[in-house]
Amino acid sequence: MTALLSIGEFATVTHLSVKTLRHYHEAGLLEPHQVDPHSGYRYYSTRQVATAQIIRRFRDLDMPVRDIARLLATGDVGDRSVLITEHLQRLERRLATTADAVGALRRLLAPDPPRLEVLRRHEPARRVTAVPGDVALEDVLGWYDAAMREIDEAVDAAGAVRTGPPGGLYDNALFTDGAGHATVFVPTDRDVRAGRVLPVDLPARELALTVHRGPHDDIDLTYGALGAHLADHALVVDGPVHETYLVGPRDDDAPDAWRTEIGWPVFTTGPADVVSERTDPRPT
Repeated sequence: MTALLSIGEFATVTHLSVKTLRHYHEAGLLEPHQVDPHSGYRYYSTRQVATAQIIRRFRDLDMPVRDIARLLATGDVGDRSVLITEHLQRLERRLATTADAVGALRRLLAPDPPRLEVLRRHEPARRVTAVPGDVALEDVLGWYDAAMREIDEAVDAAGAVRTGPPGGLYDNALFTDGAGHATVFVPTDRDVRAGRVLPVDLPARELALTVHRGPHDDIDLTYGALGAHLADHALVVDGPVHETYLVGPRDDDAPDAWRTEIGWPVFTTGPADVVSERTDPRPT
């Protein structure tokens, strides 16, 4: 005969609180072996201890309750493997995001921030092969990847030659309002048209430029340093931000090798010049 434990006793042996056990019962994750029809008291079997311990371990790993319920309900080893693998992948992505955030904070808190080299340069008007569109900031990475694939396919199909690195234009509203207009492009030796891909004329611009080195996880630090530099030098920002992907994932698998040129349109009456200064974006 299986021994029964009250909910308090079961909470003690499993280290799951009474409140948690009641929640798991309501969610259908761990139902009591028996519920007294008169008092409503919950009783658990000693055979449920192992199940409770499994649930506790998965919850310690932040697996959603619904996924744990699916895992416990299925008797298929393959289905269980898929559920566990998917959750481990989520944990790995979260760990990578945490590591990136820690690295960015260490750079912000470093006593000797790196030098920011800013170049002011005139960019002449040019014609590029592009995909323009309106996009939400949270969707911009996926939108960029899809647009660049379309451009690559169209350029290759047309037999056109790429004449420079790819780039993008991003309206200020994309950052201030969370959605705005964006254009990704590749310079080519001829016009290319296919689906969303079409020729776009970029106007001449005066740009303040700097280069972000490495992956884009902390590119906001470079944006902040460049913005601070422009404010310190009383340069007026005018128009969309330019990004030129000098070296990216398409060129090198090593993120540390990536180089992204960030160009901020400015009004300036002086000649193009280079300013190398120590810019500290940290709060004082």
